[in-house]
Amino acid sequence: MIEAPHFSAAGAKKKAVSLPAALFDGTVTEALLHRAVITYLSNQRQGTHDTKTRSEVSGGNQKPWKQKGTGRARQGSTRAPHWRHGGIAFGPHPRSYRLAIPKKMRQLAKKSALNARAREGAVLVVDRFGYDKPKTKPFAELLAKLGLTDKKVLVLTAGDEKSYNVYLSGRNIPDVQVMRFADATAYEILWSETVVVERPAFDQSGAGAKDTEKDSEEEAPDA
Repeated sequence: MIEAPHFSAAGAKKKAVSLPAALFDGTVTEALLHRAVITYLSNQRQGTHDTKTRSEVSGGNQKPWKQKGTGRARQGSTRAPHWRHGGIAFGPHPRSYRLAIPKKMRQLAKKSALNARAREGAVLVVDRFGYDKPKTKPFAELLAKLGLTDKKVLVLTAGDEKSYNVYLSGRNIPDVQVMRFADATAYEILWSETVVVERPAFDQSGAGAKDTEKDSEEEAPDA
């Protein structure tokens, strides 16, 4: 059973919670993480790079000098690759870098990334934010109370109707990324130094976080 620090939406420390065993079983598969990261980075590439071959470079239609009698090596064009301003031999051309990864492998990679952060104690659970409108200042104050200033932070929300306000609250804060728990990939989790999870997000994923003490089964009211 892996536990994580628990905080209110205002940053007050509460009793620790046990992370759902369905997601946090302590297993970290590095090969899957490597595959997921390589796939993600490859799919970000546009593949629009292009170089001109000797047939695409302008000029060079005339033979620079006659074939024989000059004492110099024979040349057919001034746009050959070994000439200055010539074409590029074996240069890059537009192509797709798209890679695919099976759905189950992608899910297991995300699970491994979460476990890797949980092992480091870098997973924090926060009560529902409940922002009726974007509030950058209290959101930044919350991160400061959690000791996450000047750190790469990934905030995972439950994905309800108020989650967009949380996204708007944190989008202008440097090194802070806010997204739905369901949309997070292994790359974003590994990119961050600390993962802050909105507690209802575990319910959306089908596994809820429970308090470590038996007498605290009921969830504390939102701050």
